[in-house]
Amino acid sequence: MPEHPIEGLMKTTMANLKEMVDVNTIVGDAVHTADGTVIIPVSKISFGFASGGSEFNKGRDKREVISEEKFPFGGGSGAGVCLSPVGFIVVGNDQIKLLTVDEGNSALTNLFGFIEKMTDNIQKSLSNNKNNTNNTNVDPTQMI
Repeated sequence: MPEHPIEGLMKTTMANLKEMVDVNTIVGDAVHTADGTVIIPVSKISFGFASGGSEFNKGRDKREVISEEKFPFGGGSGAGVCLSPVGFIVVGNDQIKLLTVDEGNSALTNLFGFIEKMTDNIQKSLSNNKNNTNNTNVDPTQMI
């Protein structure tokens, strides 16, 4: 069965959308500074897509029996893309920070803050265990 014209239209549109968006669009390429700090841009991407078409019956009566004859096709498609910066992940000086562009993204900032606190507590706990080698009873709640 031959391909319908709408299939070609949609394949072309989807191929072009695929070219526009890859992982580097959301998490950008890392930028290395002279002091060894690494800055990674983070963005949010949203897009919409619409496609449609119609076959025309050349002005014939609807009650007429339709043969295998192909009707003219008219169609179109469109897409919209919105790219918004969220913030920057800054790695350096033995710490990781998220610098947000908009304070409305506090959930992501809080997540990075929580991870930072957990790693600090684990490092303190491990260093305390090395200093107190005689003490084998470690309270696991102090690690969090």
